[in-house]
Order: sequence, then structure tokens, then C-alpha cells
Amino acid sequence: MSLRSVFRSWMDRYFSDEEAVILMVLLVLGVVVVMWLGRMLAPFLTALVISFLLQGAVNWLVRRGLPHLPSVLLVFLGFVGILLAMALIVMPLIWNQLVSLVQEIPRMFASGQIFLEKLQANYPNLITPDQIQNWIGMAGREMTQMGQRALSLSLASLGNLMSVIIYLVLVPILVFFMLKDKDRLVGFTLWLLPKKRDLMTRIWREMDTQIANFVRGKFIEIIIVGSVSFLTFAFFGLPYSALLALTVGLSVLVPYIGAAVTTLPVAAVAGFHFGLGDQFLYVVIAYGVIQALDGNVLVPVLFSEAVNLHPVSIILAVLFFGGIWGFWGIFFAIPLATLIKALLYAWPRGIQKRSEQAAQRRQTEA
Repeated sequence: MSLRSVFRSWMDRYFSDEEAVILMVLLVLGVVVVMWLGRMLAPFLTALVISFLLQGAVNWLVRRGLPHLPSVLLVFLGFVGILLAMALIVMPLIWNQLVSLVQEIPRMFASGQIFLEKLQANYPNLITPDQIQNWIGMAGREMTQMGQRALSLSLASLGNLMSVIIYLVLVPILVFFMLKDKDRLVGFTLWLLPKKRDLMTRIWREMDTQIANFVRGKFIEIIIVGSVSFLTFAFFGLPYSALLALTVGLSVLVPYIGAAVTTLPVAAVAGFHFGLGDQFLYVVIAYGVIQALDGNVLVPVLFSEAVNLHPVSIILAVLFFGGIWGFWGIFFAIPLATLIKALLYAWPRGIQKRSEQAAQRRQTEA
């Protein structure tokens, strides 16, 4: 069988349906638009995600008998209040702790050097002075690179001040109109699509509930894990509690990997502050309990309606989409992987479809 015949057979199997071809074109155009115009459309995409989060609250109020417009106004005012609280209370606290941590790094570096020297004196057969010097040199280079990255980030942030202002003004306006005119916007989008869209409708119905459940569930998970971590760290008197809690909360965006990565800063700060004693052990145990409860209790409750994916598939999706789209790629890695799975299962197969049609004709004739 020639290569041409193999290609023709493959096209006949997967693209013999007109709707399948249109759907493939729309998917390719969507990927191209996001990759090429993603930075330009970032406020719109951010507002789309936020409105997706808030739509559940609007629907809940409408089901309780409140008209649509007052429901939108109530939810929108709550969103603006949370946004102002984040900007005026939470972010300054986190920024101050970040500045304090940067100022504290030289003292931590000196304490770590003393600890390594004591460790080498106690175990001279396991750790040599050359190894200690290599570790200190490596840590010094990493600190220098971190300082350079922080400086470049701060200088770049000065240039992006206008972008931040645009986000703070434009995103809330877009969120309000997306909530208020949801039906009109959805109707206009459907008007642009072809009238024959059985495949698209089937895939959308399968993905709508799952994506909404994932986005809202992930947002709630970040809030719960971050809040519990902050209260726990503050209870033990751990410095930089807000900064560490923010890191732990955001780590749930990356399943499996995030929990392992955030263990290092939590253990490092606890070790430098408390030493390797009982208090350090209590903090590490409490952090382990938080991660265990998150993985075994909170995640099953929040994502009970989500499609189960194999851990290998989740990690591959996080690595692939995170490498392409950064933060949003990591955030939507699981929904995108679920979309690909739904496409693979729902995609029409020409040969199978024709055989099913022939079997139906034979049953009709019989």
C-alpha cells in the first residue's frame, strides 16, 4: 500500500464528515489566535475566566428568585470588593514580607554556611571541605542570578505600570458586560458557527460542566489551602506566613509537582527560624497534613464531576501547555487535556459511521 493511499484512507476515516473539517479549522484558528494574539487579548481572556467563575453565583441567585440584573450587580459588587481588598490589604502585606525575605537572605546564607561546616566537622567521612565549597559557590551563583532576575523584573514592572492600570479598569468592565449580556454574547457566537453542529454541541455539553466545575473548584481550592496554610503558619509563629501561604495556595495549580516544590521553601524558612528542633518538626508535620487533606479530601469533593485523567496525562498536560502559555497553560492544563480526550472519543470516524449506516439500512429493509 502506497503512502498516498494510506493518507487518503486516513483522511477518509477522520475527515469525511464536513462538520469534522470545520471543527478542525476552528480549533487550529483558536490555537493560532491565542499563540499570536494572546498577549494582546490577555485582558479579555482574564475577564472571560473571571466571569466563568462568577456565573455560578449569578445562576444561584437567579434560582433563588432574584432577577438577572440585580443578581449580576450583587455578584459584581462582591467581586469588586474582593479585588479592592486584595489590592489594598493582601498584596501590600505580601510585598512587605517579600522585601523582608530578600533582606534576610544574606543572614540565611551565612547560617547555612555555618550549618554545613558543623555538619562536615561531625561527619568528615561523608562530607568533604571541597563539597562544602562547591555547595556554597553554587548557592552564591544562584543568589546572584536571583538578584539579577529580581532587578530586571522590578525594572520591567515599571514599564508595565500602564498595563496594570488597564487591567484594573478594563477587566472589571468586561466582566460586568459578560455577566450582564451572557445570553446575547452566546447567541452571537452560535450565529457565527455553522447550523449543522451536532458534533460541536455534543463536545460542548460534555465540556461545559467539567470546565466550569474545574475552574470554580480550583479557585476555591486555592482560597481554602492558602487560608488554612496562613492560619497554620501564623499559629506556629513562622515568619513570612502570608508569602508562604500564597505559594502553597498557588501550588495546587500544578498537581503532584506543586506540593513537592513548595515543601522546600516552607522547610527552609522553618529550619532557619526555629532550627532543627521540635518546632521545625511540628511545622513540617502540619504542612504534610494540609497537603494530605487537600489531596484526599478537598480535591475529591471539589472535582467529583470532573473527568478522571491518569496522573501521567495530567503531568504531561501541565508540562506541555505550561511551556506554551505559561500560567494560563498550567491553570487550564487539565481542562485542555479533558477537551482533547473528549475530541478523541467524539470525533466521527468515516468508515465506522458508514458501516453503522449500512447496518441501519439492512435492519430497515428487513
